[in-house]
Amino acid sequence: MYTKVEVTGVNTATLTVLSEADKMRLLQELQNGRRAARDELVNGNLRLVLSIVGRFAGRGENPDDLFQVGCIGLMKAIDNFDITLGVRFSTYAVPLIIGEIRRYLRDNNAVRISRSLRDIAYRAMQAKEQLQKELSRDPTIEEVASAVELSREEVVTALEAVTAPISLYEPVYSDGGDAVYVMDQLGDSRTDRDWLEELALKEAIQSLPEREKTILRLRFFCGMTQTEVSGHIGISQAQVSRLEKGALQRIKGQL
Repeated sequence: MYTKVEVTGVNTATLTVLSEADKMRLLQELQNGRRAARDELVNGNLRLVLSIVGRFAGRGENPDDLFQVGCIGLMKAIDNFDITLGVRFSTYAVPLIIGEIRRYLRDNNAVRISRSLRDIAYRAMQAKEQLQKELSRDPTIEEVASAVELSREEVVTALEAVTAPISLYEPVYSDGGDAVYVMDQLGDSRTDRDWLEELALKEAIQSLPEREKTILRLRFFCGMTQTEVSGHIGISQAQVSRLEKGALQRIKGQL
């Protein structure tokens, strides 16, 4: 849930919310030359800016400043939106508004970044925006690096240096239902096969007699030698060796 944002000089109760049809109509009028349509679009999407500013609450930043920066992102979205793409305006505008706010936060970050890294990062971000328009998709790091004539490593290092850390619980999308958080989009490096093999191994170990499970635990999880295990459970080292070998063979057979 987002924090409610209070902005000086803005009565949020009176803000209008445009329907998607109204947005498309005004965008078409703007592209046909009616400049007043731009003001209507800005005023009709201020609630969207406020909702995004709420995501950045609790960082010690003045919400008025974030709201103004968010409005800059909104105006960029209005000026650059292509109505022929067939996508919702908010789908296009939200990343631009978030990007503008994050850029502001990076510029005002207490951690100082060298001027050269900052310059590389901004060149890379500008190249990325240009490539997005040309390719109608997000460009790869290699394509961005080629556009700014730098190595992939230099571009990645610069972009990471100016990227503000975010919480795993920061919502990245919500459309009236349950929010999707950053942690929901993190992948697991293990494959389905890895998971299945791990489950099969656990089941195979659980099926062993208790003494053999104890031997394997002491040997492979506690790091004991066979002699130490024999003293611990009161049998000979030869018996430990035989039971360990048999347990491993049974596990191997089940896998």
